[in-house]
Amino acid sequence: MEYHSIPLLLFTTLFLLVSECGALDTKSTNKAIKDGETIVSHGEMYELGFFSPGKSKNRYLGIWYKKISTGTVVWVANRETPINDASGTLKVWRDGNLVILSGDNTVIWLSNSMVSASVGSNDFVAQLLDTGDLVVWDKNRNSTNKNLLWESFDYPGDTLLPGMKFGKDLVTGLQKSLTSWKSPDNPSCGLYNHILNTNGYPQAFGMHGSVLLSRLGPWTGVSFSGFATEIPNHIFSTEFVISEKEIYVKYELISSVVERRVLKWDGKLMILRCEWIVYADTGGDSSCPFELCGSYGLCSINKHPPCSCMQGFEPKFPQEWKASDWSSGCQHKLLDSRNRDGFQKISGIKLPDTRFSSYNHSMTLGECEMTCRRNISCTAYANLDIRNGGSGCLLWFKELMDAREYEGEDHNVYIKMVASELAGGHQSDSDKWKRVLTTVLSISSAALVLFAVASACRKKKRRLHMKKKEDLEGALDKKNTSVQMNFLDDTPFICLYKIAKATDNFSVSNKIGEGGFGPVYKGVLEDGQEVAVKRLSSTSQQGLDEFRNEVVSIAKLQHRNLVKLLGYCIDGKEMVLIYEYMAN
Repeated sequence: MEYHSIPLLLFTTLFLLVSECGALDTKSTNKAIKDGETIVSHGEMYELGFFSPGKSKNRYLGIWYKKISTGTVVWVANRETPINDASGTLKVWRDGNLVILSGDNTVIWLSNSMVSASVGSNDFVAQLLDTGDLVVWDKNRNSTNKNLLWESFDYPGDTLLPGMKFGKDLVTGLQKSLTSWKSPDNPSCGLYNHILNTNGYPQAFGMHGSVLLSRLGPWTGVSFSGFATEIPNHIFSTEFVISEKEIYVKYELISSVVERRVLKWDGKLMILRCEWIVYADTGGDSSCPFELCGSYGLCSINKHPPCSCMQGFEPKFPQEWKASDWSSGCQHKLLDSRNRDGFQKISGIKLPDTRFSSYNHSMTLGECEMTCRRNISCTAYANLDIRNGGSGCLLWFKELMDAREYEGEDHNVYIKMVASELAGGHQSDSDKWKRVLTTVLSISSAALVLFAVASACRKKKRRLHMKKKEDLEGALDKKNTSVQMNFLDDTPFICLYKIAKATDNFSVSNKIGEGGFGPVYKGVLEDGQEVAVKRLSSTSQQGLDEFRNEVVSIAKLQHRNLVKLLGYCIDGKEMVLIYEYMAN
């Protein structure tokens, strides 16, 4: 009997141990975690419980590493409301919220879940995952599914863990950012924070209170512009997502290396690996703080002074630049903004500030250029994604700020310039040939238009002249057209409009004589020549034959005592002869 009872006792003990180990990462409704107790994630990577940081005696609920660098804290719940003794407890309330209570049951901290629990449900479980995420599940008894009510990953502290989203929930407005500790002994919110700014095309900002200290350029499809350590590698992968519901960046480990990213209390954003060896400082270079070189300025850590103007630009206030104050920035050498129809390509820089920008993932670079060319407010354009030859469109609508020379950056920025500013500089890949082709086509088009207009005018004038000649030929002598043709070729036709203008519309004040044929007027042609205008009266007995005879006779005769016939006009019933004017 005893022989059989020993295995039964061992089995019972193992069952209890396995059951206890299986429950290490969870706590159910009303089962409190008291100060001094902890729960451990399934793979024993993380541990949750109360702790005192550094030399402080205050108590906080936090999550820390258990397997490696034991005690390194990655998340704190009650950052602003510490407990000054060991009386704290953590509970899952019946509404699905996590709550920290002090010894007198005062609520110290509440999770404030944004997701509603199922109607009638009161079975909630808090679980510490092996990713370091503390989650609360709604184990709906009427369903086999679990509903996620809340997770600590939505409320980062000073540490960004693999799988944690850094960005903004566009539905709830929740900003998932990093905030430093106030000091190594005080986890309350410090002076520094890092956010993913979603105004314009998203980019990461390092802030000191409300002051912008540093900026990681926008996502290029491969990395954040100006941050080479994001380039894909064998240790981690990075995902950047823009959707109607959320905008975020997230990295995942693809190796056994342990990594965390932490915003230190002094403002440095560090990438730490393994035994927390510093892999990179991503907080921006202190030699090139935000806006050091002003608009259209370039900052370089390898130059002294560090600031220079982009090609085609010059210091706005040269005296300030000579005094090492570059904040006023640069301006176009040619200030005429109306004629900026060219683009200068600049490579090897961190993309400028994109808060005042717009973007489109489906546009080509050519479409992007045309959009910028047509919009007078557009100052520059670039591809969104540099992979596979480039795709998408990024447009700037303000002066370009915080551009930094950066070796290894493959992104090209095309800045709108006046055509003459491009001389000797870089142009967009197709801009040079487009400009030549446009110039040739413009000149050719203009020449064709002028030629067509001149040709049309000549044809019209010839038609009118021929019509007048035909009218006169028919009126003078239909039987003797050859004489009239010879005559008409030697005697010019003058239109009635010019004659009326020369005589002030046959003004009485210009009348110098009159006979049976009609009145004679003094006039001045457009070239200043004085003429005598003989206008056949409608009541005159002189008809077409007389008019013909006078024209033919005067045209054939040349004598110093005879006035010269300068021209004629037949317009409807009007028949007019224009003579050289001689006084008296």
